[in-house]
Amino acid sequence: MNTEKFDNKIAIYPGSFDPITNGHVDIIKRGIRIFDEIIVLVANNFSKTALFTVEERCQFIREVFQDYPGIRVDSHDGLLIDYLKNSGANTILRGMRALSDFEYEFQMALMNRRQTKKVETVFLMSGFRWFYTSSKLIKEVASLGGSVRGLVPENVHQKLLEKYNINANGR
Repeated sequence: MNTEKFDNKIAIYPGSFDPITNGHVDIIKRGIRIFDEIIVLVANNFSKTALFTVEERCQFIREVFQDYPGIRVDSHDGLLIDYLKNSGANTILRGMRALSDFEYEFQMALMNRRQTKKVETVFLMSGFRWFYTSSKLIKEVASLGGSVRGLVPENVHQKLLEKYNINANGR
């Protein structure tokens, strides 16, 4: 058993964040109580069609966490493990909502562990309020003119209204 302690407690919180939700924000705020630093890593997931550019998503997150020391935002196109090797981070932070997340997250953690034994994955359970919140569902509801206020940070809510050409009172 490896009992080597990590010198620094830097975690990478990877995701597409298209867009960032209040569920993501909750995980980051809770995670920064555990880690010295969290790098929110915006991934360009080529298997998904993004609503917002990587640059827009990074800017949303920077705005939300502008007053939080220890939270950085970056982006990456390749393997997460490659980014980790160059970042000084030693932990992957992941949020888990329902049981349906478990299988996918477990597979990813095992694959990352296979790539390098020097990285750990830590899972935080989603806050109850955000259990069924997902970026995909938020985009779908917003695109149809439904309200997503309170499910995403206010800066993101405003950009969703603009993107879908919706005024503050509906279509």
